[in-house]
Amino acid sequence: MRKALVVGINDYPNSPLFGCVNDALSIASLLEVDGDGSPNCSVRLLTSPKTSITRSVLREAIENLFSGDPDMAVLFFAGHGYIKNTGGYLVTVDAKKYDEGVSMDDVLVLANQSQAKNKVVILDCCHSGAMSAPALFGSTMAQLSEGLSVLTASRDYEASSEVNGSGVFTSLLSDALRGGAADLRGNITPGSLYAYVDEALGAWDQRPIFRTNVTSFAKLRKIQPKVPFEILRRITQYFATPDAEHKLDPAYEDTQPSADPVKVKIFKDLQKLQSVGLVVPVDAEFMYFAAINSTACRLTALGYQYWRLVNERKL
Repeated sequence: MRKALVVGINDYPNSPLFGCVNDALSIASLLEVDGDGSPNCSVRLLTSPKTSITRSVLREAIENLFSGDPDMAVLFFAGHGYIKNTGGYLVTVDAKKYDEGVSMDDVLVLANQSQAKNKVVILDCCHSGAMSAPALFGSTMAQLSEGLSVLTASRDYEASSEVNGSGVFTSLLSDALRGGAADLRGNITPGSLYAYVDEALGAWDQRPIFRTNVTSFAKLRKIQPKVPFEILRRITQYFATPDAEHKLDPAYEDTQPSADPVKVKIFKDLQKLQSVGLVVPVDAEFMYFAAINSTACRLTALGYQYWRLVNERKL
């Protein structure tokens, strides 16, 4: 069982936002199904003004999310964040002085105590980095239980920007979940999400924060692989060892009179592997000329990684 709580709040009485509900709708639709349309997470969507997201409503929803022992529990929040000397807060519509909303420290405690195998907290709000540096017990370091990952839009002293009706962070996050952060197998993980967003934001922009305590990343979403698995699995057939070269000749190229149907099929596979950075031609700029000039192709460092996965029957 995989579940996700997705929250977006626009209608703050004194300081309304404009993109948070749209952001929540986008993230919910992406988490709900994988790229092939198969079910992914059971999503509970809370948006305001449709629902009055008070402190008690949000707190109850977060507690329910982290209850039980699901395979994965994902929390996404888009709205106002607030920070003071007692820590950071997810601001709710009934916020008032000394009771601004749900404490980020409390969210961290609930996530840490959860029996979910994998827990992911994603916050797109100002000062969201306070989630990864809690004020609990005067600590300046986040204590994350095993299986917990935290991804925030900004550092604890930074604002989070909205542009064209969407949070900058969530806009990038949505692109990453659509496939921008997928590996060759189509898997999207918390780590790959962060890598995608981190590369897209410059040194002068808000800086995302990522902290995790996992031995291996669980997938958040899966899309169709960039290269079919049956072709990836043939990589050990085409290269007997990781440092071996696959010799080519004109018979591999279907435009040549000497074209051999068996070799042509292999060459098309090799070209697909080359298109995703697993294979490079030897002594030639393009695979076509490697075949015409009877040179070879070889694995890249990334190609070796996938060769090893296939060789160890992990793919």
